Formats: sequence, C-alpha cells, structure tokens
Amino acid sequence: MRRSTDHILSSHGGNLPRPAELDALLAKADEHAHEIAVELPKAVQWVVDKQIECGVDIVNDGEYVKAANGGAYTNYIDGRVTGFGSRERPEGVEPKRAFVAERDKRDFPGFYESGLWFAGSGGPIRPGFATPGGMPFRPSRRERICDGPLVYTGQAEIQKDIDALQKALIGKEGADGFIAALGPLSMGAGTRNLHYKDERDYMFAVAETMRQEYKAITDAGLIVQVDEPEFATAWMFYPDWSVEEYRTYLEFCVEVINHALEGIPEEQVRFHMCWGSGHRPHTNDIEFRHIVDLLFKVNAQAYSFENSNVRHAHEYRVFEDVKLPEGKILVPGVVGHYTDLVEHPELVAERLVNFAKLVGMENIHAGTDCGIGSRVGHEEIVWAKLKAMAEGCRIASKRLK
Repeated sequence: MRRSTDHILSSHGGNLPRPAELDALLAKADEHAHEIAVELPKAVQWVVDKQIECGVDIVNDGEYVKAANGGAYTNYIDGRVTGFGSRERPEGVEPKRAFVAERDKRDFPGFYESGLWFAGSGGPIRPGFATPGGMPFRPSRRERICDGPLVYTGQAEIQKDIDALQKALIGKEGADGFIAALGPLSMGAGTRNLHYKDERDYMFAVAETMRQEYKAITDAGLIVQVDEPEFATAWMFYPDWSVEEYRTYLEFCVEVINHALEGIPEEQVRFHMCWGSGHRPHTNDIEFRHIVDLLFKVNAQAYSFENSNVRHAHEYRVFEDVKLPEGKILVPGVVGHYTDLVEHPELVAERLVNFAKLVGMENIHAGTDCGIGSRVGHEEIVWAKLKAMAEGCRIASKRLK
C-alpha cells in the first residue's frame, strides 16, 4: 500500500452515490436485470472519475454491486455462497444474540420507541425509517441459518467487479483501487449454525469461504477492504458482557479473520471497523482503547475506523499510549455520515495533524467514518465532503513539512 512523506493520501469507506441512470434501473431491478448488467461497468467508470475529480487517491467502484443485490452491504454475498437458508425460530428458542444497539436501547427506551433512531442509518435508498409513531424495525421470528456446507460460487461475479474497476482505472495515474468485501464476522456471526460441529468449525468455514473473494481481488493487484463493523458493534449484541468478556470474544474473532486472510498479502489488505451508522446516542459504544491492541493483531497493513463523529473524535489520543506497529497504516475517518454539515477543510487538517504528530505523516491516510453514499441527505453533500477531505489533506501536508 502506498505511503507518502510529501502528501497525505485520501480514501473513503466504500459506499458512494450512484448515477441517476443506474438508480432508475435499480428501482425496478426485477424487470431490468440485463440492463443493470450493461450499465454497471459504465457507472463504475463514472464513480471512479468522480472520486479522482474530488481529489481522492485510493478509489473504488462505489460498492455498486451491493446496491444491485439488495442494497445492504451484506446482501450481495447471498448470491455468491451456498449453504445458508432461513427458518421460523422454534418456540422456546432464543435469538442467537440481542437486537442491534441493545445497550443504547436500555438507556433511551423512548427514543427507540419513537422510530427516529433509524433515521440516517440508510439514507435516501432506505426511505421511511424516519417516520415517527412506532419502532420501524422489530426482531422477527424468522432467522438466517447455516443448514449445509458453505461453498463460494461467486467467482464469475467477483471477476466482473474486478474487471469493471480495472478498466475504469486505465490511464488514471496516481490512483490506486480497492474493492470492499464482507468480513467473516459480518457474514456469519449472527447466523445460527445447524450444520457444523460447533461455532468454531462454522466460523472457520465462513472464513475459508470469504478467503476466495479476498484472494481474487488481491490476485488482480487491487487492495481488498475487509468490511467488519462487527469488530466494535458486536459489543451491543451482548449487552451483559464485561469488557474482558468482550475482549475474549474478539481474540476468537481475530483468529477467524486471520484464517480468512491466510495466503493474502498483508500489504494489499485494509481492514474496516466502525461503531455502526445508526443515528442513535452511541453512549454505550465500546471505547477504542479497549480494542485497539486486538485490532492490530488482524493481518492487515491498513486499518480504517471512525474518528470524526462526536463520540470518537477524541480517540486519536489513544496513540499517545499505544505504539503503532511497524509497517502499519491508520485510515481514520476525518469526515463522516453523522451529519449533513460538510466538514471544514481546516478541521479535516487539524484531525490529520493530530494523528501525524503521534504516528508519523507517512503512516496515515485520510478516510471517512463509513461509506457515505447512502447515509447523508444528498449526493451533492457526499462529493463536497470528499473535496473537503482532499483539501484538508493538502493543508495538513503543508503544515507538517
């Protein structure tokens, strides 16, 4: 992965706005499967050009394939893996884990019942979540299960993703490409295992399945971003655990992730974690200081994490006490999805300088807290945030020389 002692490089979380032509087709996806397949590579070219125009150095395909396969960052994988199914959870069988953000829900019951907490969680592609008058999502008795051997069947699909991004990067000197792929925890940890001997065997099978997607990306010379929000958000799924109990769980998670990354060149791996994009209080988020040492045990060269929102912007100070391991790169979020206000470039620069003074300018890339394409109010805001990030990189780089 590139480093620079002259200019702080910039990237982002992955999800970006789509061109209107593709959105129109996706609105009636069942009727336009062929047209979507034709339009996707054109859309990838468009979004690569937009990122470079905004001053982004490490670009991607906008995660458009995920939008074309259900919208959520997890859904696309269901068409690439066999062995998963669903069932009605039997009477007397408890859910595998608690509802998302359960710790916050206990402290803010009125806010959750209002239905407002999901506002902003999915942005304009998931309308209706901000409607007051009752909680918009309640846990269903229907649950996802693993009921057979897991087999990766997405070779042709991931190759299409690779081909589209590589073609879009032709002639784009100075731009590197990455593709975001689902992490093994986010793929399998919430699913009930009914096939493998135990949870360890099951999660290692999940890891082996996803390894094939990661390897296809890195074999093509691209960077793989392993999307793993659950590294921090699972703290909410187990609301009665202590910090030590959670750290024990994360030790297992690191084993699973590293199993997925076996044989993958570390210098082509970027690992993304966050505290969840729901617009909720976040007062119960696990503190970064409790998990950062475990994060660095993941076999990646770069680590992307939230750092611009009001619950986590102060946590750069963790690196006053924690030494960044040799050869690693931090990709802190310096603009975010938490607000439609566009961050001032001077604020972006200040955030970057704070990190650079602690870990070195050459060891940071600027990033976004999460993918911002579907999480802020309008695409104009997304492009403005990316431009502000690039300008902040220029200011910070000049200041640090």
